Amino acid sequence: MPFGRHERIRFSKIYSLSCFRPSTKDEHGQIGQKGYSRVVYCNDPENPEALQLRYRGNYVSTTKYTAVNFIPKSLFEQFRRVANIYFLVVACVSFSPLAPFRASSILFPLLVVIGATMAKEGVEDWRRRKQDIKANNRKIHVYRDHSFSQSKWKDLRVGDLVKVYKDEYFPSDLLLLSSSYPDGICYVETMNLDGETNLKLKHAFDFTSSLHDDSSFHHFKAVVKCEDPNEDLYSFVGSLSYNGEQHPLSLQQILLRDSKLRNTEYIYGVVIFTGHDTKVMQNATDPPSKRSKIEKRMDKIIYILFTTLISISFIGSIFFGIRTNRDLNHGSYGRWYLEPTRTTALYDPNRPILAAFLHFLTGLMLYGYLIPISLYVSIEMVKVLQSIFINQDQDMYHEETNRPARARTSNLNEELGQVDTILSDKTGTLTCNSMEFVKCSIGGVPYGRGMTEVEKALAKRKNLGQGDANVGDDSGRYGDPSGSVGKGIKGFNFRDERIMGGEWVNESHSDVIQKFFRVLAICHTAIPDVNKETGVLSYEAESPDEAAFVIAARELGFEFFQRTQTSICLHEIVNGQKVDRSYELLNMIEFSSARKRMSVIIRNAENQLLLLCKGADSVMFERISKESKQPFEEETKNHINKYAEAGLRTLVVAYRVLEEEEYKEWEREFLKAKTSVSVDRDDLVDAAAEKIERNLILLGATAVEDKLQKGVPECIQKLANAGIKMWVLTGDKMETAINIGFACSLLVQGMKQIVITLDSHDITALEKLNDRDAIAKASRESIRKQLMEGRSQLDLAKSSSVLFGLIIDGRSLTFALEKGLESLFLDVAVDCSSVICCRSSPKQKALVTKMVKEGTRKTTLAIGDGANDVGMLQEADIGVGISGAEGMQAVMASDFAIAQFRYLERLLLVHGHWCYRRIAMMICYFFYKNIAFGFTLFWFEAHASFSGQPAYNDWYMSFYNVFFTSLPVIALGVFDQDVSARLCLKYPMLYQEGVQNILFNWPRILGWMFNGLLSSMIIFFICKNSTIHQAFRSDGHVVDYEILGVIMYTCVIWAVNCQMALSINYFTWIQHFFIWGSIFFWYIFLIIYGYINPEWSTTAYRVFIDACAPTPFYWMTTLLVVVATLLPYFLYRSFQTRFQPMYHDEIQRRRSEGGESGGESEVPDRVKERIDLLGERMKHSHREM
Repeated sequence: MPFGRHERIRFSKIYSLSCFRPSTKDEHGQIGQKGYSRVVYCNDPENPEALQLRYRGNYVSTTKYTAVNFIPKSLFEQFRRVANIYFLVVACVSFSPLAPFRASSILFPLLVVIGATMAKEGVEDWRRRKQDIKANNRKIHVYRDHSFSQSKWKDLRVGDLVKVYKDEYFPSDLLLLSSSYPDGICYVETMNLDGETNLKLKHAFDFTSSLHDDSSFHHFKAVVKCEDPNEDLYSFVGSLSYNGEQHPLSLQQILLRDSKLRNTEYIYGVVIFTGHDTKVMQNATDPPSKRSKIEKRMDKIIYILFTTLISISFIGSIFFGIRTNRDLNHGSYGRWYLEPTRTTALYDPNRPILAAFLHFLTGLMLYGYLIPISLYVSIEMVKVLQSIFINQDQDMYHEETNRPARARTSNLNEELGQVDTILSDKTGTLTCNSMEFVKCSIGGVPYGRGMTEVEKALAKRKNLGQGDANVGDDSGRYGDPSGSVGKGIKGFNFRDERIMGGEWVNESHSDVIQKFFRVLAICHTAIPDVNKETGVLSYEAESPDEAAFVIAARELGFEFFQRTQTSICLHEIVNGQKVDRSYELLNMIEFSSARKRMSVIIRNAENQLLLLCKGADSVMFERISKESKQPFEEETKNHINKYAEAGLRTLVVAYRVLEEEEYKEWEREFLKAKTSVSVDRDDLVDAAAEKIERNLILLGATAVEDKLQKGVPECIQKLANAGIKMWVLTGDKMETAINIGFACSLLVQGMKQIVITLDSHDITALEKLNDRDAIAKASRESIRKQLMEGRSQLDLAKSSSVLFGLIIDGRSLTFALEKGLESLFLDVAVDCSSVICCRSSPKQKALVTKMVKEGTRKTTLAIGDGANDVGMLQEADIGVGISGAEGMQAVMASDFAIAQFRYLERLLLVHGHWCYRRIAMMICYFFYKNIAFGFTLFWFEAHASFSGQPAYNDWYMSFYNVFFTSLPVIALGVFDQDVSARLCLKYPMLYQEGVQNILFNWPRILGWMFNGLLSSMIIFFICKNSTIHQAFRSDGHVVDYEILGVIMYTCVIWAVNCQMALSINYFTWIQHFFIWGSIFFWYIFLIIYGYINPEWSTTAYRVFIDACAPTPFYWMTTLLVVVATLLPYFLYRSFQTRFQPMYHDEIQRRRSEGGESGGESEVPDRVKERIDLLGERMKHSHREM
C-alpha cells in the first residue's frame, strides 16, 4: 500500500508512547483553583458563559510603541540621557532673563536632535509592526456556520475549531482532536520554539480521533478546563469534558503556536490560548539590555565635562561677584558706564552674592556648548550605517542558503573590535550538523574508505600517512574519498567496494552484513516520502543521524519504501534482483536520552520473532549476551574507540531472536505498563523494556560524521593570531572534543594539555559506595589539586613560548564553577590559549560565559546555533547566532547573525576593527571640537569681566553642532579606514589595538581634551591680540564685538574641520564634500543670515559682506590661526609615527613604501613588544582585581 494513505497507519498500536503520560491525579486536582481557572467552550461561540469570559484575541504585537504612547514613551526614552535632560532644563530656563541668548536658538537644536532620534525609533518600530501585520493576516481554516472557511489569524477566538494542513504553522495553542491518521497521531516541528529540527509526535484522544471529516463536527461540543496562560513550554495541566465524561489532558494533546505540522496531511484542533496568552508569546521576553564599553566610558566623559562646566561657571561667578562688589566703593561706582543704579538683580553691586549666584546659572547655560548635544544622535546614525555595511558585505553572504550577515542591533558595533574571548558551541557552529554515514564495523571487520578531517589532523600529529591513519589494516589503500560513490547523496559519504553494489554477498560473513543493514532499514521512526513530480524517495526522520542510517541501508541494497499500520516494507537485492520483503511491526520502544537506545520487535516472512536494537555503546555492550560468546566484540570495541578518536558519532547494532511464549508474556506486561496512568508509568515502561532488551547478539557499529564547516580551522587560526582566546563548550565526549579541537586548529602541535577530569579510581570507588557527600568532597579536592598543578605548569612555562590548552569535562566543571574554585579555574583558564569544556549543559554554558565576562572584565563573544545556546548568547557581551540547521532560536536571541562560522573572521577582524576605530575616533573628535569651541567662550568671558555676554551670535552657537561640524564627524564614523580589509586580515595582530583599547584609553581621551583646550587658547588669544589694538577697516575703525565674534568663529570652523582632515586615514569624495562643504556652508549661512532684518540677525547683520570679506586682514588672521592650531597635533603625530609608531602606523608606512607584501612577521619587533607589554599589564591588573 503506497505511502500517503496516512489513515492506514496506527502508530499508537506500535509505539510505547511513554511520552504521552497525561496529567496525574494530583495535578488534575488543581483545576479550578488559582492559576488553573481557564474554561474553554469548544465550538460553542454563542454560549452565554463563553461570551462573558472575554479572553484576549489572537492579534499579536511585538512593537515597542503604539500610536497612542509613541510620543510620551519615546520622549521618556530620550530624556533618560543626562545630557538631554540638561539641554531641556537649559531650554526652559532660556525663556527667563538669565539666558545669555534667545530661547529659540537653544530649543531648535534640541528639537532637531530629539526629533531625529524619535524618527529613527519610529522607523525601527514600524518595521516590527509590518512583521506583525504579516503574521496576523496569515490564513487559517475556521469552522463557522457548519463549514470550514478561510479566516485571518488575528480573527481567531478561544474555542474556535480550526483545520491546519501539512507544512502550515499553528496560529495559536490548540488542543489536538484528530488528524489524517486514524489514531490521531501527528508530527510537529518545533524549530521556532526550541531550535530542534527533529520531529515531535503528538497524539489525540481515541474518542476524538474518529472525527475525520468536516461533517463530523456538526454536533461536536466540549469544555476544557485548564491552567491559566504561562510560559512553561514543557507542561500542560487540564481536563476535557466530552459526552458527560472527563478526561485528563497533557502536553501531548497540545499544539503550540509557531510550531509546524509535518508529515501529516491535516489536523483538527480547538483554540485554547490566543495571542499574547500563547506559550510562545509568554516566553517572548525582551533581550537583556547590552551597552558597549565605549558607551559606558563615554558617560564618564560626559560627567567630566559636566564637572568642568560647573567648575568654570563657579569660577566665573566668583570673579563676577568680586568685580561687582568692587563697583560700589564708599558710595561711588567703579564702572559708572554700566549704570549700576538702574540694573536688576543680575548686576547689583548692593547684592553681589545674589548677582554671583544668578551669574552662575547664566554660566551653566552659556558654557553648555562643552556638552555635545548631537553626540548621541550622531553615534546612533553612524552605527545604523555601519550595520547596513555589515548586512551588505558580499564576503559574508552564504549563497547556498541565501543568507547574508545581519546586524540585529547596532548598539554593539564597536564591541566587535574589542573581543578578548570567544565562547563557541560545537555542533552546528563549528560543524555542519548534517550527518553523513562514513564508516561501519560489521562482524569485527571495518568498512569505509578515506579519512575524515579529524583523521587527517591525527595523521598530521602522528606524522603518519593516510593509510596508517584509517581504521583497519587495508582501508587506506584505495585513495582519497573524493571519488566516493556516494558523493552527492545527502547523508551518505561511504565508499567501500567490498560491500557496495551488492558485493557484500561475497564476504565471508555476508549473513551478519545482511542482518546489520536490515536493522538499519527497519529500526527507526522515519517516514518515506515520494516526490510526486520527480518520483524521488526521501525520508522524514526525527534526527539527522536516523536519516543517515536509513539512507545508508538504501544505498547498500536495503531500501525502506513503505510503512503501514503493522508493517515495514523493504526493497532488498537478492542475487542481483530487487525483491520486496515485508516485516510485521509489532512493537516499538522509542529512543530517549535516559535509555540511549531504540528497539523494534518484528515478525519476518519466516515467522521468526526478532528484536532489533541500536544504541550507545555505554548501554549496549552490557546487554550483549554473555552465554554465547561474541567472537568479534573486542574488535568492535576497538573500532568504536578509533571512530570516536576520528570525531565520529557511533552506535552499536544488535538483535535477538524471541520465543513466542516469552514475547506474549512480555507483551501483556508491556501493554499494562504503557496504559498505566500512575506517576511511575515511565519507570514501568522502562522496566518492561529492560526485560526484553537483553541477551542481544552483536552485529556491529555505525559511525556518522558531523563535518566541520568550510574554513573553520583557518578562521580559528586567524583569530588566534589576532590574540583572541577561544573556548569551546560542547556536549561531546572528551576524546571526541580533543580530536575535533585538533581538526579545527583549536589545539595545535606542541601545545601542552591540562586535562581536568574526575575519571579516577578513587572517585569511581566512592561512587560504588553511593556516598554522595564523600563523592562531592573528594571531587572538589581532586579538582583543586588538578587546577593547582595546572597553575604550576603555567608558572614554570612563563619564560618560554609554550602554548597550553585546558580540557575539562562536565562533571568537573560543575565543581570548578563553585565559589571556592571558580577564581582558581578562571586564573588557569585565562592563561591558556584554548579551553574545551566537554559534556557541558546549557546552564553550564551560560555560567561559564558569565564567569569569563565578570572575571576578566573584558569583552566576551558567544556564538551558537541552537536553543541550548540562547542562555550563553544572552549572557555574553556579544551574542552571534549561526543561522544553521537547528532553527532560528539562537539567531532570534543574538546581536549579530551569520550563516557560517568562518564569517566570524571578517566580522571581527575587519568590521570589528573598523567600527571600534571609527567610533573611538569619532567620540574623541566630538569632545575635542566642543572643548575647542566652548573654551573660547570662557576666555572671552574672562576678557569681558565675566559679564555673561556670549562671544558669538545666538544662531552661530546653535548651528555649530548641528550643521557646521556634524557631517564630517559622521563621515569619519562611517567611511574611515586605517588599513584596507585585505590588510586587516593579513595582519591580524592589528586587532589587538581594540582588545587593549589603545584608541580609547584615558591618556588618549585626555590628550584630545588637552588638544581642544590648547586650540581654544590659540584661537582666542591670537585673534584678540592681533586685531583688538589696531585699525581693521580702511576708514580706521577698530574691531568691534561683532567682527571679533565672526573672526573667532571662522577660525574655530576652519580649525576643527581641518583637524578632521588631518585625522582621517582614508579619504572618499564624501569626506571631502562634508569637510569643505561645512566650511563653505558657514560662509553661505553668514551671507544669507546677514541679509535678514537686524531684529533677527542682530550682530550678524551684513557683518561679513560689509566688514570682514573686504579686508585681507580677516583672511590672513584666519590662515595664521588655523596653521597655529593644527601645528601641535601635526608635530605630535609626526613624532609618534617616526619614533613610537602604533601597529597601524607601521602597516601604513609599509603600504606607502610599497613594502607591505611581506608577512606579518616582518612587522618591527618594537611594535609587537609594545602591544605585548600592554597586554601583560592588563593581565596583571585582572589578577589584582
